[in-house]
Amino acid sequence: MTERVPVPPAGWDADGLARLGEAIGFGEGRSRYIGGWVRDTLAGVAPGDLDIGTQILPKAVKESASAAGLTVWSSPSGIAHGTVGVVVGGKPVEVTTLRRDVSTDGRRATVAFTESWREDAARRDFTINALSADPLTGEVFDYFGGLADLHAGVVRFIGEPLQRIAEDHLRILRFFRFHARFGRGEPEPAAYDACAARANDLMALSRERIADELLKLLGCDDPAPAIGYMLARDILKPVLPEIGGDALERLKALIAAERSVELPGDAVRRLAALLPQDPAKAEEIAARLKLSNAIRKRLALAVSARSEPPRELAYRIGTEGTVDRLLLAGQPDQAAAAAGWTPPRLPISGGALVERGLSAGPLVAKGLKMVEDRWIAAGFPDRSAVETLADQVARELLRAQKA
Repeated sequence: MTERVPVPPAGWDADGLARLGEAIGFGEGRSRYIGGWVRDTLAGVAPGDLDIGTQILPKAVKESASAAGLTVWSSPSGIAHGTVGVVVGGKPVEVTTLRRDVSTDGRRATVAFTESWREDAARRDFTINALSADPLTGEVFDYFGGLADLHAGVVRFIGEPLQRIAEDHLRILRFFRFHARFGRGEPEPAAYDACAARANDLMALSRERIADELLKLLGCDDPAPAIGYMLARDILKPVLPEIGGDALERLKALIAAERSVELPGDAVRRLAALLPQDPAKAEEIAARLKLSNAIRKRLALAVSARSEPPRELAYRIGTEGTVDRLLLAGQPDQAAAAAGWTPPRLPISGGALVERGLSAGPLVAKGLKMVEDRWIAAGFPDRSAVETLADQVARELLRAQKA
């Protein structure tokens, strides 16, 4: 029996898709749903973006979709690589002309347009990513055994794994991400061996691409087995030599802690589990990966060993950082409690101390810090209690001035 996907796709504007289909030849078999939406739907997981492959050249796609009253966006580089964006029911759809690789250098490919569905599918990395589907009947087209691999939980390269990795080194990390999502048991042997053999190729990639793909992997439901396979063959060592030792056990413990209190898994927090538990080292690695300043700071806070009461910690470093640190410390119940608490603001300002006779400037700043520390220690009482604390602090500082 021929496998099929549902049409129209659930959650998508049927009228808008029909207009797009009329414009780019759904009825003539000139365009199909491709890639991730087809794969995810068949795997029974929530599908993400809807992508369309077409035999029609980009300029004609743009003109036809615009003529159909659809909003279209594109860039010169997008057009050059065959992709036109179309808004359907308020959602973006990428329509990409079928392509074949002309040359590759491990980081990027030079492509030419083709009308062959098989040629386009052949340039995909894994068999499960080379599936396409007729937008009107839902019939699935499979040129490389992707359906059987998807049902068997096997992530397999199309063609020779060593060659496919040489074409695009990022496929090493993508292999383990897709294994984490769709694989069952051990990785496909030829692919696993090729990833280990070519691990040094990762050094040719930009650190931004490495970080992006690693965070996608860590955002999977349970990335620990895939990370374990990578560490067992030193696949991350060329770009992240600091990951090792008990890093995998920390990651497993963190995932168990997240699940025990039904907190969503977080890729940045899981990266923190893999890094050395030293704030300076964590921040150094984050900088090397070209992560944002916000993520660098978050990683450094997460791996700090400093211990404080949960609400005091949440007030000082924020709820997100507190949840990270408590989960990594094996305190999931306290982390869950912190996740549901919004730190209050100190209900008075320095002006309240000036009104009590303190001179504006360093003395008021010192007094406000004293009030804040006592307010935190008292468990964040209401304004009336803070007014009493301000009275006490003002008296103490005024006495000290006179002494």
